[in-house]
Amino acid sequence: MPDNTRTSILAILALGVAVASGSVMAQSKGGGKIVCWKDKSGKTVGCGDRVPPEYEDNATKELDKRGVTRKTTDSAEEAAKRKTQQQGLARQQEGEQKRLADQRRQDTALINTFSSEKEIDAKRDRDMQVLDLQISQLKVSLKNVIEHQADPKARSEGYGKNKKPVPENVKDEMARVAAEKQKIEQNIAAREKEKEEIRARYAEYRKRFAELRGNQPAAAPAAPSPAAGK
Repeated sequence: MPDNTRTSILAILALGVAVASGSVMAQSKGGGKIVCWKDKSGKTVGCGDRVPPEYEDNATKELDKRGVTRKTTDSAEEAAKRKTQQQGLARQQEGEQKRLADQRRQDTALINTFSSEKEIDAKRDRDMQVLDLQISQLKVSLKNVIEHQADPKARSEGYGKNKKPVPENVKDEMARVAAEKQKIEQNIAAREKEKEEIRARYAEYRKRFAELRGNQPAAAPAAPSPAAGK
């Protein structure tokens, strides 16, 4: 290679090194860091000593003068998403702590209230007897309402056979009796549902009581049925 050609190449290389060194020094004087910014898709689209205004809400990466990553920041959208996730996790943890605290209170009350599973069964039976009595009384009331309903119904049918309009007082009485009948039937259904809830609740009491005492739960005797005719 001719000497003049070699000299030209060396000069070009030296100039490149000088330019690169000058660039690094300029960044160093500006704080010794370079910031690279990304577009919405997360692709790096530029680097410099400051982020352009149109990319300020995007993710960035901060490099030192040697090109080593020193800091990264999320985009505004990613930061908001992470904050939402953290808040959701905090609510879940708070809910779990509350659930555990409630369970401890219930366990303490269970152990302090009952000394054996037989006592739990006895309390269940007493609660069931109260409801059975209420249902029996409601059924008596329902029977009376049904019997009372027969009179205005018969009168209404009589007017119909004679092709006469049914008086308003007869219509009102029929509507009142029908509403009363419906209300009693709803009350009976509500108490029957409450009985099922009592059975389930006391079954859970027995199971948890046995767990707290470290015993295998004994088979629960069936709740007493209401007396015949009730």
